[in-house]
Amino acid sequence: MHYDYLIVGAGLYGAVFARVATDAGKRVLVIDKRDHIAGNIYTENVEGINVHKYGAHIFHTNNRKVWDYLNSFSEFNRYTNSPVANYKGEIYSLPFNMYTFNKMWGVITPDEAASKIEEQKKSAGITEPHNLEEQAISLVGKDIYEKLVKGYTEKQWGRPCSELPSFIIKRLPVRLTYDNNYFNALYQGIPMGGYTAMVEKMLDGIDIRLGVDYLENREELYDIADKIVYTGPIDGYYDYKFGPLEYRSVRFETEILDIPNFQGNAVVNYTDIETPWTRIIEHKFFEFGTGPKTVISKEYSSAWKIGDDPYYPVNDSTNSELYEKYKKLADCEDKVIFGGRLGQYKYYDMDAVVAEALNMAERELR
Repeated sequence: MHYDYLIVGAGLYGAVFARVATDAGKRVLVIDKRDHIAGNIYTENVEGINVHKYGAHIFHTNNRKVWDYLNSFSEFNRYTNSPVANYKGEIYSLPFNMYTFNKMWGVITPDEAASKIEEQKKSAGITEPHNLEEQAISLVGKDIYEKLVKGYTEKQWGRPCSELPSFIIKRLPVRLTYDNNYFNALYQGIPMGGYTAMVEKMLDGIDIRLGVDYLENREELYDIADKIVYTGPIDGYYDYKFGPLEYRSVRFETEILDIPNFQGNAVVNYTDIETPWTRIIEHKFFEFGTGPKTVISKEYSSAWKIGDDPYYPVNDSTNSELYEKYKKLADCEDKVIFGGRLGQYKYYDMDAVVAEALNMAERELR
């Protein structure tokens, strides 16, 4: 059978594009090299708990169009992301807020907290931050940087904070209020029943083939459709012609525990450099689970090599320059559209992935 669109990747970008194209009357085939749909937002039921197999995914957005679109496939719960930081047994609130500043310095008022941060910023002699370390000290002071930022970030990215670009830490919320909501977003939650159920509804009635690696079968798949939407790594598509882009990968150790509550929170970050994992996820708390067992996942950040699953693009200047070389090749393609975090080598949040897919599909189908 010949298709209008071959979608390479059954993750969020691919599923949204496939749904919009199908609803517009196009014939669509979705393939994925994994044995399941939903990409990295895949959830699997373990002991009645929807386990986020590839790490915690908490949806949040200020984009009403994106929110309404996803809610047409799943009702979202009221989960609010309020992680905590564990530094050698000391527990601090994340995002950095008045609870954090009170625990760290004993301050009570916002003026006291702001003065303490400014004092430590001046003491460090920072006027114009040039790297992540200087940016973090400018935002939260040296004490919080050293206890709650430095170790976690260096584990996550595999290099010293002084060698990381400052923009990475600019995403970090800092509030002079007693507000534990990590995301400053109008809409937030987890799909009730898990992300996999939501993506199943998106792909309802669409042809799907799993366990199919496009790059290994591109000769026979290239002519199966008029257009190809490719959501895999752009450098892999071009056989690493200019060399591989840099990514970070993640390894998970998941355990089923015969206790109802392991850590009392869905997300606990371990911010000291000595603890090998970056965080522990307790999955039941994403959906307010109350059963007798619990499932936890320890996350270990690791260097990526060809053959590993790429998770986070390393968008520093060196990799950005390399990506531009691949993008020039991609821009010359008449038949192939590159999309998503890997196809566009960009650290997208989920709502941005959905927005990009909707916009691209609308442009294509005009």
